[in-house]
Amino acid sequence: MKKKLFVLFLSVFVSVAHGAEFKTKAKSVFLVDYDSGAEIVAKAADTLMPPSSMIKLMTLAVLFDELAAGNITMDTRFPVGENADYNRPEWYPASKICLVAGQDISVRDLILGLIVLSGGDASVVVAEKLAGSENAFTAKMEKKARSIGMEKSTFGNASGLPDPNNLMTSRELAILAQHVISDYPEIYPMFATKRFEFKEHKTDWCREWGRTHTVNYNKLLFTMRGADGLKTGHTAQGGYGMVASAKVGGRRLIGVINGFNGKGHDALAAEMKKLMEFGFNNTMNKVFYNPGDVVAEIPVWYGRVPSVVATVAKPFAITVDKEGGLNGVRVLARFDEPINAPVNTGDKIGEIIAEQNGRVISRAPIVAKDSVRKIRFLGRAMKNIMVMFGWN
Repeated sequence: MKKKLFVLFLSVFVSVAHGAEFKTKAKSVFLVDYDSGAEIVAKAADTLMPPSSMIKLMTLAVLFDELAAGNITMDTRFPVGENADYNRPEWYPASKICLVAGQDISVRDLILGLIVLSGGDASVVVAEKLAGSENAFTAKMEKKARSIGMEKSTFGNASGLPDPNNLMTSRELAILAQHVISDYPEIYPMFATKRFEFKEHKTDWCREWGRTHTVNYNKLLFTMRGADGLKTGHTAQGGYGMVASAKVGGRRLIGVINGFNGKGHDALAAEMKKLMEFGFNNTMNKVFYNPGDVVAEIPVWYGRVPSVVATVAKPFAITVDKEGGLNGVRVLARFDEPINAPVNTGDKIGEIIAEQNGRVISRAPIVAKDSVRKIRFLGRAMKNIMVMFGWN
């Protein structure tokens, strides 16, 4: 086999871009392009910090897996235990749906209660139903985190109430957001819900609570075009935080802010809007290949057809400063030639790499567009004979 390296795109003029700098008083900030995975802004992005209610994104991700597996439906009803009762002292100052032990609640209302009302009581209901206890559920949260590439995050509860084991980085919160958006496309639109009014309160106090608590804490939904999620958080110790996403002109950015000490959720949304607009205004995307596009045609050894088309599993894009544009960019495909049959659709058969001024800015696998079956024994023997005599 020979290692092949093909230049697919080359911009020979090189200039040095003087990118703008984003300034913030938040302790941690991370901004990433959804399509290219390019890091646009990073400040203490790998520092573990209390995530407050942003941790509920992981609670939701575990719940979404149960929905995706068909184990539950949106109409499945979960029982409310004593630990989620609104009379418990931890729920008096905390965000909640306002639930009463002994009632039950639909999965749909639990999801909306978590997203819009940041219901800590809803987190406990989910945890106890899916794992038996909140403590056992944190093991599910950690297992899920590791499975999607979150190597540092730890979990002490499902709600984000202060706990020394509740620690996440801004980068890993962005990984979690990207997972939620890409892997649960039918559920994700619920994160854009601006108002939710729970209809099944069981006490007068809760009915009054519910009457005055219906608006999403994520104020970015109301102030920025294209904003469609995800989750805010706040504790007195950790300050304000937000995981957000916005799609403008077909391009999506994911932003994370944590440790922000502004005056309330409106100030938090204003800071996030500033971060998002920085990304949209100062950078741009170039999509080189979409799934199904021909990146290369690679010979196949012992294949029933002589070659296989290499493509990408998801759009291959790069993010660059608008000032420098594509100057100094080259895109390369790297693969072994020939590859051995059989080849299955979706098999990784190489990689595509984008560089700018010699620095790798994006890379992704290239995969087989179609399957190639292996020829039978007599065919392989004939192939060997042809090669021996130089007839290939």
